[in-house]
Amino acid sequence: MSSTVVLTSDEIHLITGYTSPSKQLDVLHKRGYVRAFRSREGVIILERKHFESVCAGTFSQKASMNHSTNQSPNFSIFKTKTL
Repeated sequence: MSSTVVLTSDEIHLITGYTSPSKQLDVLHKRGYVRAFRSREGVIILERKHFESVCAGTFSQKASMNHSTNQSPNFSIFKTKTL
C-alpha cells in the first residue's frame, strides 16, 4: 500500500468489489468504516488511518459514540443562591 492520506479509488474498488460510489459507501459502512464519505465530486473518501484502525480492531463505532455522548453539561453556575 502507498502512504497517501486517503485510499485510492482502485483500493476502494478492491475492498468493496464495486465501482459504483453508492454501493462502495454502503459496503464500507456495513463493514465498520463509518468515516467513509462521498465527496462533492462523487468520489468515496476513506482515510487510510481509519481504514487501518478498523482493520486492526482498534476503532469501535460504539466506543466513539459513547465517548461523545457520555458528557453532560454543567449547569451549576446557573443555580441561584437562596438567602
